[in-house]
Amino acid sequence: MIRNVFPRTALLGAAAMIAVLAAPAAPLLAADTYAFDKSHTDVVFRIDHLGFSDTIGRFNDADGVIVLDETNPENSRVEVTIQAASLDTNHEERDGHLRGADFFNVEAHPTITFVSTAVERTGDETATVTGELTLLGVTQTVVLETTLNALKAHPIPSYEGVMTAGFSGTTTIKRSDFGMNAFVPAVGDEVAIILEIEAFKQ
Repeated sequence: MIRNVFPRTALLGAAAMIAVLAAPAAPLLAADTYAFDKSHTDVVFRIDHLGFSDTIGRFNDADGVIVLDETNPENSRVEVTIQAASLDTNHEERDGHLRGADFFNVEAHPTITFVSTAVERTGDETATVTGELTLLGVTQTVVLETTLNALKAHPIPSYEGVMTAGFSGTTTIKRSDFGMNAFVPAVGDEVAIILEIEAFKQ
């Protein structure tokens, strides 16, 4: 669905989503908008398979926008959209099954979305980001543990020193909460989600 989101000299709102923030009560006059660098954005999931091992997969197409308010972190926010059909577990036959009606049902529900509703600073470099995750047409509240890894000018000359934010986020959901009940409990109900996101200031 993040290290020093909140530098000591300038508090920043944290988001994931990898990822992932509160809708402002007033206009975000001091906020900056960051768009995902899709080539350095990863949304990864991990789920138990019959008690033998964990299956690890990812979504290859995730995009979004983060708004960071340095003065009032609670006003920061994030929106993430994942293309469900981009699911990839490195096994073509399994991926076809996962895209079907038993699991992600991508024809009926082509996107997975996360929209933040609140952010709470938990440390100099960390925050919890609460938001609404919509999967299979069902919306549930989830909480991301987030860290801002870096907020600085990009070091590669081709990016012309553009300000870049790097975030990490984690959460765990129950897929059955979204109506994805196939093969529970043989195939795990709890799904760990990891987000690694880089985003460019606009």
